[in-house]
Amino acid sequence: MLFSVASRRFLPPATIFFSTKAISPIPEFDFKFNTSERRPTHTNFDPFTVREALDSYCNDWKRSYEFFNWVESECKFDHTTETYNRMLDILGKFFEFDLSWVLINRMRQSPSASPDHATFRILFKRYALAHLVSEAIAAYERLREFKLRDETSFCNLIDALCESRHVDEAQELCFGKNRKLDCDSSTKIHNLILRGWLKMGWWSKCRDFWEEMDKKGVRKDLHSYSIYMDIQCKSGKPWKAVKLYKEMKKKGMKLDVVAYNTVIHAVGISEGVDFASRVFHEMKEMGCKPNVVTCNTVIKLFCENGRFKDAHMMLDQMLKRDCQPNVITYHCFFRSLEKPKEILVLFDRMIKYGVHPKMDTYVMLLRKFGRWGFLRPVFLVWNKMEELGCSPNECAYNALIDALVEKGMIDMARKYDEEMVAKGLSPKLRVELGTQMMNGGYHANVNCNK
Repeated sequence: MLFSVASRRFLPPATIFFSTKAISPIPEFDFKFNTSERRPTHTNFDPFTVREALDSYCNDWKRSYEFFNWVESECKFDHTTETYNRMLDILGKFFEFDLSWVLINRMRQSPSASPDHATFRILFKRYALAHLVSEAIAAYERLREFKLRDETSFCNLIDALCESRHVDEAQELCFGKNRKLDCDSSTKIHNLILRGWLKMGWWSKCRDFWEEMDKKGVRKDLHSYSIYMDIQCKSGKPWKAVKLYKEMKKKGMKLDVVAYNTVIHAVGISEGVDFASRVFHEMKEMGCKPNVVTCNTVIKLFCENGRFKDAHMMLDQMLKRDCQPNVITYHCFFRSLEKPKEILVLFDRMIKYGVHPKMDTYVMLLRKFGRWGFLRPVFLVWNKMEELGCSPNECAYNALIDALVEKGMIDMARKYDEEMVAKGLSPKLRVELGTQMMNGGYHANVNCNK
């Protein structure tokens, strides 16, 4: 039976253990936050459980932070650097940067944790995603007081800026007048910038920067070639990536798994999945062990070509080998399959084998089933998301509401619309629900006679 998430008594998130066994939630605890009247009946928390509990409520920072504090004060759990970092990432996701620095200072005073490179890598990433470039740079400057202002932190800063499409600013920091370090001959820095232009999709910039590396005499390593092959693939020129692959072989460069993954993808697009399979077998013969990305690449090619039998054979081989499928493996199938029953069977199989669906998984399926007009599978996926302790984000809510509106179930759609507003999430404006913007805020036309 459907019920409101907001109205439920809060329990620690149903944490999921990742293993080859079926996913199972941790035992529920009977307690209330911030009270000494009722103590938890179970206090055997470990860092893994706490991290997973935080993950379950990563779309509700207040609840995550409440749990973070509760488990420390009431259960006497000593937070580790990893649990601090996970909480820091959640706070940054909601732009709670002042509170993030409070948490970092708490970490400094903790006997069981201390800020590390990963801590500030998370902070750089969240600042960059929020387009707060000057704040990210200022955070890097503050690392002197943590004795972490070094080349590793600088690379983390540049990587975060490039990943968030602030490549011009990153390039200025590396090669401009006020450069922070001498990066002119650094292959790693050039690779980060090159990958940043790849993320931007500015193919002419990629080509110019690639040629500039030659002019400056920057040594191009295997990673450089892998990035540029990926650029050629994404810019619609996979045959040029294959040409680079042949050039690397002539130079006697030994390809690693990352390079082979890019080559398999390029060959699959330009010459077909059968040729990609040949490169896959060549890779194994050369002693380069395929990883899950390799298998996912081949599975995706099979699925896109409608060869689901071959794709399932590859999936079965992964389960037999020491190469366990991940959520992306199943996404390859979900994107291409066109029968709800087949998708739901595979969805259950994924969970059975210990692969935890991501929020992207739920949203993809909710949208797909909703677009097809199948409401029952929509609720099966939604209920499974709640059962596994995953708090829906605004994309999930909007996908569900869209499906309900499409079926004319306006009253139920309005309930979920109001529920997500109560959780601080942003709904789409829908004429069918009578929602509109008033004075910069959300407003719903409610029939007071009901």
